Amino acid sequence: MHLDPQQKIAGILVPLFALRGRHDLGVGDTEALSEVVEWASGNGFRAVQILPINETGGDHSPYNVLSAFALDPSTITTHPSWLPELTPGDYRQITERYDLTALRQGPVSYGRVKSLKRELMEAAWKRFRKGDGRSGRSKLFARFLEDQTWLSDYTLYRVLLEWHDGQENLSSWPASQRSAVVAREWIKTLASKERSSLEERRLFFAFVQWIAFSQWASVADHAEMLGVALVGDIPVGVAAGGADIFAAPEEFERDLSSGAPPEKVFKSDTFTVQWGQNWGFPLYRWQVMAQNNFRWWRHRIRVQRSIFHMLRVDHALGFFRIYSFPWPPQQNAEFTGLSDTEAAAKTGGRLPGFVDYDDDTPEHRAHNERHGEVLLGIIDQEIGAHRTIAEDLGEVAPYVRPVLARMGLPGFKIPMWERNPEGFMYPGSEYARISVATYATHDHAPLTTQWHEWQEGVRRGAEEEIGCRKIISEMLEFAGRPDVDVMTPFQGEVHRAMLEGLLACNSWIAIPIITDLFGSNQRFNVPGAVGSENWTARIDAPVSEWNSRHKPLLEWWRAAVTRRGRI
Repeated sequence: MHLDPQQKIAGILVPLFALRGRHDLGVGDTEALSEVVEWASGNGFRAVQILPINETGGDHSPYNVLSAFALDPSTITTHPSWLPELTPGDYRQITERYDLTALRQGPVSYGRVKSLKRELMEAAWKRFRKGDGRSGRSKLFARFLEDQTWLSDYTLYRVLLEWHDGQENLSSWPASQRSAVVAREWIKTLASKERSSLEERRLFFAFVQWIAFSQWASVADHAEMLGVALVGDIPVGVAAGGADIFAAPEEFERDLSSGAPPEKVFKSDTFTVQWGQNWGFPLYRWQVMAQNNFRWWRHRIRVQRSIFHMLRVDHALGFFRIYSFPWPPQQNAEFTGLSDTEAAAKTGGRLPGFVDYDDDTPEHRAHNERHGEVLLGIIDQEIGAHRTIAEDLGEVAPYVRPVLARMGLPGFKIPMWERNPEGFMYPGSEYARISVATYATHDHAPLTTQWHEWQEGVRRGAEEEIGCRKIISEMLEFAGRPDVDVMTPFQGEVHRAMLEGLLACNSWIAIPIITDLFGSNQRFNVPGAVGSENWTARIDAPVSEWNSRHKPLLEWWRAAVTRRGRI
């Protein structure tokens, strides 16, 4: 796919789990995404961005992945039209035991969805093993097993995880099973029948991944034929008890937990306000990785590159320096409200802070700058020119964006945060071409919600009115409509003005999240919050109804895309 920053384009961000497709079973899948790609192609979008699709653990966050390589089985379309080994009879017999109407309504019920899809995949696997699958398919599976070198350690981990009832705490496993190296020796001690059973189960998990990668490759091919770039997402870390730690424990620092410092934007709970976000991901041992030329990272990118045209690198700031905690997220409550002195007394003197260094000296700043440039360079080499998007939001060190500019890597422009030294919002015409413009990511409240909150601030008066009136006026100025009254409701004139302002900016890609496009107040994630409301919200209407439900808006959007030269 030809991707040239000189040709501005429009894109759309859609969380896969939120989609409702033709045959979905309670969560968005490859078929639903294929429908989105077709919809996007017909509505002026040249890129579709999604959140990470790697296999997740118990909290179902797409950024807390059990494997940097494996794809989540829930993304597989398990309808017989997409899964050759599954017969209509199998499908009907299994799905009849579930309340599909309830499953497809409301938020994602991951437990029930994954249980159902597991049954369907088990049925397909049984037929495949009996030879019901075509011989050509068997050869393709054998080739997949040979080509995907990460599969061996992953499938061993996956079987052991199942044996331990999904317990992701590797330290709770027997010492003989806590890493791939020792587990491979342990397998040799098993009785022949038990070893055969284990190996058969490993093949099942490999089969699931083969189906997943096959379907995702088909979606990517379909998108390319329609001229739509599929944009994937690389999470900044991996789960502390996941397959990557199991496979290569020497490449991870498990005594520290990565995260982000306190920010004004995110105030979901007391801990986050005081200490920041504690994600729980182990840190990378960069010096160890450098000794093998960052083999793990190169392999990770190549695997993702096989099914995506572009990749968003999550929390690119972490490649320069990463904020870390000397305690895991499970202990956050113990530190809430403590002073630095009290917290240090509990940790042996360590407090949250940046690694390798804070930017407290010129030497440390130079080290961090070079560190990020080298690591992002490794990723860029593997993806290729104009195919990396660096997520550079949060506490951005002053050297980060100059490095991205030198490397030709687009970062993000969120208008309300892009301000000059005097504190005034930059006009979109001054955005660097090598950038991506949006009003909100999956972490932020939708624009309509923010607009309402600003107007409520105006109504409350006093000092709050001054600040809220200012931000609304700045946003209207950005959108080219300073004549609109600040108390004008968001829906209608203001909504379209905001979208036009985004399209009019100089950024290579203007990419609203689907909720901002449709003017919805739906939210997919609240950073720092824990609970069923995160990562479960689904868009009300199925993809097949988007055009009819939003006909006037989409007609206007297509004209605006043409008017602003994003074709």
